[in-house]
Amino acid sequence: MEAIALHWPARNLCGTLSLNGSKSISNRALIALALAKADPSAWLSNLSTAQDTLTLQHLLAQGGEAYDAGDAGTTFRFMAAYLAIQPGIQTLTGSARMLERPIGPLVDALRALGADVQYLGQEGFPPLRLGTPTFSGTEAPRIRVVANISSQFLSALLLIGPYLPQGLELCPDGPLVSRPYIAMTVAMMRYFGAEVHWEGDTIQVLPGGYMPRTLVVEADWSAASYWYAMAAFADAVDLRLEGLTADSWQGDATLVGMMARFGIQSYFDANTLVLKKSEKQSAPFFEWDFLASPDIAQTLAVVCGGLGTLGIFSGLETLYIKETNRIAALKVELGKVGVSFVKLPAHMNKRSPGKTFYQVQGKASWDIPPHFATHGDHRMAMSFAAMSMLGPVVVEHPDVVTKSYPLFWEHLRQVGCKVEQ
Repeated sequence: MEAIALHWPARNLCGTLSLNGSKSISNRALIALALAKADPSAWLSNLSTAQDTLTLQHLLAQGGEAYDAGDAGTTFRFMAAYLAIQPGIQTLTGSARMLERPIGPLVDALRALGADVQYLGQEGFPPLRLGTPTFSGTEAPRIRVVANISSQFLSALLLIGPYLPQGLELCPDGPLVSRPYIAMTVAMMRYFGAEVHWEGDTIQVLPGGYMPRTLVVEADWSAASYWYAMAAFADAVDLRLEGLTADSWQGDATLVGMMARFGIQSYFDANTLVLKKSEKQSAPFFEWDFLASPDIAQTLAVVCGGLGTLGIFSGLETLYIKETNRIAALKVELGKVGVSFVKLPAHMNKRSPGKTFYQVQGKASWDIPPHFATHGDHRMAMSFAAMSMLGPVVVEHPDVVTKSYPLFWEHLRQVGCKVEQ
């Protein structure tokens, strides 16, 4: 599909939606059960239907010697660690964009554990050749991994820890990005019976493996962010998002407090999140460090631009190496509606030296429906779709949402948005 046009007959957001299961939780559970040699269909329910999760399921089930993760970053990194401790020789590749995304810190750590990993192309990047590992030593290996590129490197190593002969001691090196995702990994490992100790800067994983347990995968909080954005733009809101709870493993649940600044009230009714619009006016200024929750940075940039809220963002270091360069993509697409997204010069940052800040400034407006490019990025598509609550927009190449939220456009229709090809 080349493009879709979005239009709301009224700026009301009301209804009930059943959100997709969390991709992050699903992928971690699949790796744990694969290592335990358990059938996931017997133990998991509400598993994500995102393309990334379907790809991981397929790769774990396929066997053989050649694996292709496509554009699924989490899948590639988790599979690299999983295959690194398997016997035999396998190759792991991905899409053209995947071959541009760094994998060096994970490969270095796997080699330090005794894995046989070779680059088949450019040093530090996929594709990879993985041979039979050689483990040695009588103590748990102590591995230092650069922590400011991707938390998925650390999660991939932690997940295989229970299947290393002596376990693992993992020491994140430098600022830890997306810390809640590491906490999610540790919680998942413990849920499936692994013994994990996290004290200070060291995470210790004891050998012993996983024990299968039933798990109902909670809904995806990242997916909820797009509905929060639309709620911020709507005149009336009464939206129920099924599958979300206050007691979540997902770091993006920080949306509850974050979006309260924009006048969105969050209530929990059993396993359902209820969104309402308060009479309180949105704050004229919003500042947030997204180091722990980078996946919702695009959504909040759109919220600030749509409302005319001055936004100061930091912790965006990992956005350069996602499905696209999200920093550059945000600058281009927000500019189409008169909103600037710029990096602030270092001399303006006196409070937190060493941090990089970006500013969102201006209030979105348009006469002719803007055509938002998605840049091959599912989160760009859904973030900018929220702008449709302010007026008709066109979203190009909308099929990218299958990566994480296949039913997104159908859900828009269910709550009253006109979605036309």
